Amino acid sequence: MTRQAFLARLREGLRGLPAQSVTDIVADYEAHFNDGEAAGRTEAEVAAALGDPDRLAREIRAESTMARWREERSPGAAAAAVFAVLGLGAIDILILLPVLMGVGAALIGFGVAIIVCFFVGAFMFAGGPFMDPPGGPGVAILGGIGFMAGSASAGAILTIISIGLMNALVWYGRLHYRLLKPALEA
Repeated sequence: MTRQAFLARLREGLRGLPAQSVTDIVADYEAHFNDGEAAGRTEAEVAAALGDPDRLAREIRAESTMARWREERSPGAAAAAVFAVLGLGAIDILILLPVLMGVGAALIGFGVAIIVCFFVGAFMFAGGPFMDPPGGPGVAILGGIGFMAGSASAGAILTIISIGLMNALVWYGRLHYRLLKPALEA
């Protein structure tokens, strides 16, 4: 994305804020582009590092309504702050929900596969010596132990990944709650 396209989308997203605030914010992001070019980066690299200008505009609008509420402490300012943060969260939910559903389904699928592999290992361990498997009973017992140990290890890794994802979700939720908290306390 070019500098002009980035700044135009940012200006469009900030429409409705005081003109001086918009000018200051756009000048700040213009300075980021100047600094990036001075460091030898392209406009596209700087724009990618800054993120989506529409999302930046939503966050800036939410922060400005929160600042307005802190200054005025009026019901109108509180309502504007709540709606700004809810609007930011609603867009995030529309983007995040399909991703979260896909990740959740994949985690459940891996969990079921791990459980099935564990029971296959248990069956090999307990029943293998009585079924005349290829390689003899020793291979069946060791194979069963291997399947169960591998499943337990995969389950531990899946648990660590699940905990990390939940921590990331909690962190993400706290970011929005920090914006919303002062308006809720009023």
